[in-house]
Amino acid sequence: MQLTALQLKDLMVGYLVFLTIYVGLYALFALGLNLQWGYAGLINFGHVAFMTVGAYTTVLLSSQGVPLILAVIAGIAIAALLGLLIGMSTLRLREDYLAIVTIGVSEMLRLVALNEDWLTKGSFGVRGFPLPLEHFDPNLIQKYLLIAILTVLAIFAAGQLWRGLRSQWREGKEIQGTSYQPTQKVSLLIWGIIGLGVILAIYVNGCFALLDYNYKAGLMLLVLWTVAIVYWGLELLAKSPWGRVLKAIREDEEIATALGKNVFWYKLQAFMLGGAIAGIAGAFYAWQLTTIYPSNFETLVTFNVWTMVVLGGAGKNPGALLGAIIFGLMML
Repeated sequence: MQLTALQLKDLMVGYLVFLTIYVGLYALFALGLNLQWGYAGLINFGHVAFMTVGAYTTVLLSSQGVPLILAVIAGIAIAALLGLLIGMSTLRLREDYLAIVTIGVSEMLRLVALNEDWLTKGSFGVRGFPLPLEHFDPNLIQKYLLIAILTVLAIFAAGQLWRGLRSQWREGKEIQGTSYQPTQKVSLLIWGIIGLGVILAIYVNGCFALLDYNYKAGLMLLVLWTVAIVYWGLELLAKSPWGRVLKAIREDEEIATALGKNVFWYKLQAFMLGGAIAGIAGAFYAWQLTTIYPSNFETLVTFNVWTMVVLGGAGKNPGALLGAIIFGLMML
């Protein structure tokens, strides 16, 4: 049976919406890990544990009638609490202890989710939980309002891309003087074109999806807004004295200690905040899948996000987004 051009367009739009949601939630996941490792130098091989806690807390509470926003806040809080418990016991030790403990905790939580049928339904998975905007049926005016919101996001993303490229240009000139290498100019130009192409593709496809609104289109807009807010907040923190202290600790924590900084407390804050962001990603992960199983939270998920952070460049929030986009393009 041959598909019509309209059916092919709908399939393509639906698939790109699916891909955009995945890139968005993994971008959140990568931003959390980048804060922990890229800024604070904390090696976390069990980052999926925070996603597991965020996902299960959100869906289990919302299934019991707790308002969705409160369920998400509870998931974020418990993910941060998990970071506190892990950090309090390991951050004073060598870095390899933290890596071992985190990967052990992530596997332990997965096994709890698999075996505690009374709570998580075990291998049968949790299904039928409330989803954000699932009953929202916008009229034409509301659809255009949603497109206007998406337009604001696209302008914000293009502005951040421009600022990032300009910052790279200035850093290159400071390092190499006035003679900036032609190959590096071309490299920045290529990355700028690719970035604008991705933004434009998401925007155009998002407009088509919102005009033919369904639940996944609303979830796409919600995850993009969340990524923008979290990214903006982390950029402010990275440029604040708090962020500069984290970078100093990453480079040489003994110097930070000699300057009177409470290194353990700063590490703990970064670990908890990174875990809380991963908890938000867990909620979106559950909403995207609409049914969650313990097998969705295997250790491989952590190493996927490590790949994203390394690909994009650790220690910079745009790098986490870039890594998530590259990883998403590999799924095409």
